[in-house]
Amino acid sequence: MITNDPTPNLWQQGQLVELMITDLSDTGDGVGRLAGRVVFVPDTVTGDYALVRLVRVKPKYAYGKLHQILQKSPHRQRPHCIVADKCGGCQWQHITDEYQGSAKHKLVVEALQRIGGFTQPKVAPILKAEASLGYRNKATYPLRRSSTGTVQAGYYRKGSHQLINLNQCPVQDPRLNPMLAQIKQDIGQLGWSVYDERRHQGKLRHLSLRIGRRSGEILLTLVTTDPNLTDIEAQAQKWLSQYRQLVGVCINCNPKRTNAIFGPHTYCLAGQPYLREYFAGIEFQLLPETFFQINTEATEALLDVIIGQLSLCGKQLLVDAYCGVGTFTLPLAKRVRQVIGLEVQSAAVQQAQINAEINGITNVEFQIGAVEQLLPQLGIMPDVVLLDPPRNGCERAVIEALLTISPRQIVYVSCKAATLARDLKLLCQRGGYQLSLVQPADFFPQTSHVECAAFLFL
Repeated sequence: MITNDPTPNLWQQGQLVELMITDLSDTGDGVGRLAGRVVFVPDTVTGDYALVRLVRVKPKYAYGKLHQILQKSPHRQRPHCIVADKCGGCQWQHITDEYQGSAKHKLVVEALQRIGGFTQPKVAPILKAEASLGYRNKATYPLRRSSTGTVQAGYYRKGSHQLINLNQCPVQDPRLNPMLAQIKQDIGQLGWSVYDERRHQGKLRHLSLRIGRRSGEILLTLVTTDPNLTDIEAQAQKWLSQYRQLVGVCINCNPKRTNAIFGPHTYCLAGQPYLREYFAGIEFQLLPETFFQINTEATEALLDVIIGQLSLCGKQLLVDAYCGVGTFTLPLAKRVRQVIGLEVQSAAVQQAQINAEINGITNVEFQIGAVEQLLPQLGIMPDVVLLDPPRNGCERAVIEALLTISPRQIVYVSCKAATLARDLKLLCQRGGYQLSLVQPADFFPQTSHVECAAFLFL
C-alpha cells in the first residue's frame, strides 16, 4: 500500500510512502517529512519526489530505502560509475557538482549556527576541487575470492561487508586503474589464498595503490596476515618491470582480527619503500601507511588560503598540532621564524624529520606524544597554533591548554563540521577569540564530507 498519511497503523517498517525530499542531512542522506516526522533516505537529493520504503521506524523519525523516483530533482544527474547505487565508496554521484558544493556550504553554516551558537558566521564560498573525478591519490581495496574462484577487489556495498567487484574506479587517479584488473588476475594465477574475515582464514587482505599526483610515482602494497607467499619476490620484480611508474612493491603484515587496514610492519620487496610527492614546493617521501590528504590539489588550495589569512612575515613562532608527516608544517616553516610540530605517531614524526632534511628546512622541531600532553608542557607563547585533529576534534585538555597560552591566532583545520563548531564555541566563549572566517573546501567530491579551515584571533 502506498500512502503519504503517517497514521500510527501505517508508520511501520515495510510501508511504501511518497516523499518530497526537502533537504540533505549532515550525513548526506535525503530528508523528507511526513506530517512532522522525519524520514532519512539515502540516494536521494533535494527536489526529488520519490516512492520510499520505510526500513527502520522510530516514534519521531524513520530511515527509508529509495524504491522509485517519481519526479527527479533538477540537482540529480546520472552517476559516472555503473555500480554507484551499490558501492559504498561514493555517496553523492547522483548529485550535480554544483549542488554538492552548495549543500556542503550549507552544512557548515548550519553546524556553526546550531552547535556553535554563531548567529551569522562568515563562511567563504567553498573551494571547489580542480576535478570532481579522478582526484584520489590512494586506493585501498579489500580482496576476496568469489564462488567461482576468481580474485575480486573493490569496495563494500553500502551498510554491509559484501564486496562490490571493481576493475576501475572513477574517483581514483586514472593512472591506477590499468593496474587493478591485471594484479587481481596475477594473484589468482599465483594461487595465493585470500582472507576470509568471517572465518579469519587466508592471507591476502587488501591491495593498496598510492600515487604521487605531481611525480607520477606509484607504490603497490599487499596487506596480508602472513608475508610468506609463494614466489612473492619474483612477482614483485615482475610488477616493477611491467609498470613504468611503479617505484616500489611492499608487503604489510596484519595478522589480527581487526577492521584496521594496516598492521605494524611493512617490508619492501622490490624497488623502494616510498614514493616522492611534491606539495606546496616541498618534496615529500610517502610510505604505504603514511597519512597524507587524499586530494593533493584541494589541500594545496586550502593551504594557500591559510597562508594568506595568517599574513606571515618570517618572525612568528608557530605550533603545528597533529602535524603528521609535516604536510602543513614544512611549507609554513618557510614563512615563519620557527615551527614546532606535535604528533602522537612516532613513525609519522620520523617521516616528517626525513622530509625536513630532504628540503633543507632547519627551523622545525618535532615532538612525539599526544597533543593534549605536549601542548601544556611546551613552556612557550606561540604566535600561531595550527590545529588539524582527527574527526572527533580536540581533546578538552587541548582546548584548556590553548586558553592558557592564548596564541594571537589559531587556525583550526577540520574534516567534521560538527566537532569544529563545538570546539570553536569553547574557544570563543571562554577564551575571548573572534571567529573571523571559515573556509570550506571540497576535498572529497562525490561524498558528503567537507574540509574546513577556521580562523580565530584575539
